[in-house]
Amino acid sequence: MKLAISGTYSSGKTSTVFALAHLTGIPRTTAKTMREILPDAVPGKTLAQCSSAEFVQLVVRRHAERVKHEALLGDRFVSDGTSLQEWSYGTARVVYGIDPGASVGRRPLEQTAEMHYFAEVFAQLGHAFKQHVASGFDAVVHLRHELPLRNDGHRPMNDEFRSTADQMLLETFAEIGLPVHVIGGGVPERLASIVELFGLPVIMPVEEAIELARQDYSRQDLRLETERALASA
Repeated sequence: MKLAISGTYSSGKTSTVFALAHLTGIPRTTAKTMREILPDAVPGKTLAQCSSAEFVQLVVRRHAERVKHEALLGDRFVSDGTSLQEWSYGTARVVYGIDPGASVGRRPLEQTAEMHYFAEVFAQLGHAFKQHVASGFDAVVHLRHELPLRNDGHRPMNDEFRSTADQMLLETFAEIGLPVHVIGGGVPERLASIVELFGLPVIMPVEEAIELARQDYSRQDLRLETERALASA
């Protein structure tokens, strides 16, 4: 089974995917995240500092990473989201601006010629990304939009933007006809629900899987690109 764990940022996707892979023995994709891609794609900038053109580059690179790692694992894997994640964040930026964290309380924004073109680009990317996800996955588990935003300095602190992207994801899964199961709760409850939904194997105690996932998460380099630049100076 090719299973995607979907949801917006700060929904707990990564922790859930790490723990599910340990719990079931099903491999997870290891594509580079947007944060990991950023230093090579746009050196010295944070995500909030990227232009619209730079954001397009990041999304295309992230999609390429996803496609490559999905192909490596064949017909059995669990994925931290899909290419529709980044597409939804880009499409929602047409309404909330390239830096949605700076637009809180300032809607509607002026729709410039640049943003009109940006909208056209993401509409076209949407055609390709929807086709890829529809053919590349068997089912989706979508994590409820129920956790508070976590201010990590990378992702925008704009709950309205996040809610818009969340709704867009659910509507798009319905549009492309991909089976989607919406679940919530803490990580143990999420794992139990996913295992039951798909009849997945369990090869270790839930508590052990969650601890291993915590260790995996702690090894990620979550520094901002500006922090990396200072450290290497």
